[in-house]
Amino acid sequence: MLSYVMVGSNDIPRAEIFYSSFLPQLGYELEIWKGRLIYSLPDVPDQHNGPGAFYVMPPFDGKPATVGNGSMTAFRAQTHREVNTLHAEGIAGGGRDEGAPGFREEYGNHFYVGYLRDPDGNKLAIFCTNKNEPSRDDSPLLGKRHT
Repeated sequence: MLSYVMVGSNDIPRAEIFYSSFLPQLGYELEIWKGRLIYSLPDVPDQHNGPGAFYVMPPFDGKPATVGNGSMTAFRAQTHREVNTLHAEGIAGGGRDEGAPGFREEYGNHFYVGYLRDPDGNKLAIFCTNKNEPSRDDSPLLGKRHT
C-alpha cells in the first residue's frame, strides 16, 4: 500500500500558496513542521504516514530540488466540476497549466483529468473517475483530443 508522497521544493512559502489553493478542498489539512509542509487526511490513522499523506520540503541532501521526468502525483476529485475548479485554483495559486481538464483518448471512458505543474515544476494530476459523472462518450468534447 502506498503510504505517502514527497516532492522537493526550493521555495516552501510559494509551494504553500500553490498547494493550499486546492488540497484543503480535497479534505487535506496542513501542518508545517521543521520547514516542511505536511498535507494529510484527518480521518486516516497515523495520518502523517498515510495513506494519502503529501509532503513538500527541501531535499534532505541540501541540493536544489529538481523535477523527475516521468514523475507525477495524482489527486482524486469526486466530480468533473471539482477537477475544473481545482485546476483553475492551482493555476491561480502559482501553478502552470500542463493540460486543461477533459477526457484523454488514451485513458478509459470515465477518466476526466487536468494537469498542473507546481511552482518548482513537479507534475500533478487532478482526476475524476466517478461513474455517476458523464463519460467521454457522453461528452460534447468527443472528438477533441486533449494532451
